[in-house]
Amino acid sequence: MIGKAGLALMMMTGMAHADWVQLDDAGIKAALTDRDFAYDDTATQHFHGSGRTRYTSAEPSWGYWRVEGGQYCSQWPPGLEWDCYDVFGHDTGAVRWDAAYGNSTIGRPLR
Repeated sequence: MIGKAGLALMMMTGMAHADWVQLDDAGIKAALTDRDFAYDDTATQHFHGSGRTRYTSAEPSWGYWRVEGGQYCSQWPPGLEWDCYDVFGHDTGAVRWDAAYGNSTIGRPLR
């Protein structure tokens, strides 16, 4: 049985989730290209228009990104595999990446 607090949390989550809009190829490119995002105050990422991306936490890590079939895809050497995510935009400029296995990551715009 769900208590009132649980029900209220489910309703708030649903309303907040409704604020996100899934982006298509053009929307993903516009949201990410040459932009910087912060994750949980511990890491940042820049998406270069060239298709390179720099993720910085303790040290910078360089990878590649592209948009394909309505998804953001990234590759992080030395790995050769591309991982792809559905992308959602928010009117605050935040972006949410949803993995096929259910995890989500939210990036807040830095500029």
